[in-house]
Amino acid sequence: TCIFSTDGFLSSILVNLGIWSEGHNLLMNGSHTWLKMWLWGTWKGIGWSAIIYIAAISGIDVQLYEAATVDGAGRFQKMWHVTLPGLLPTFFVLLLMSIANILTNGLDQYLCFTNAQNAQSIRVLDLYVYQLGMGSSGSIPLSTVVGMFKSVISVVLLFVANGASKLLRGESII
Repeated sequence: TCIFSTDGFLSSILVNLGIWSEGHNLLMNGSHTWLKMWLWGTWKGIGWSAIIYIAAISGIDVQLYEAATVDGAGRFQKMWHVTLPGLLPTFFVLLLMSIANILTNGLDQYLCFTNAQNAQSIRVLDLYVYQLGMGSSGSIPLSTVVGMFKSVISVVLLFVANGASKLLRGESII
């Protein structure tokens, strides 16, 4: 709210630079809703992935880097021959998790940012299932079927991606 409101950080900078004549509330505005949701979700995902990758890098044995230094490897060669192969298992696990969650787009984010301005353009599958089950119609059986169908598709995608990983790398998660 402090960043994206009418008198927030971003609007203040854009008004001071002369790009906008007055501040705009980017959270309440209904234009470019999908782009904003994608950007905020990507920003959140980058932060979470950075934490996981930094943890994976810290788990790589230091002796491998020392051996590469003794062999005359520079920084780029250490990254290419030690760090990247050490990150491959983490990368493939995160890739498989992302493919399995491709139909899940974060109900909490869309539920929090829904308002009267963007209610029609922010409809996503998770929000639809939630509103179908908890809304005024209260169609719990239909929302259960839609949610289970989404889960079945996600499991099928997970097994397909796992099979592709096994074909390419010779290893699988499951």
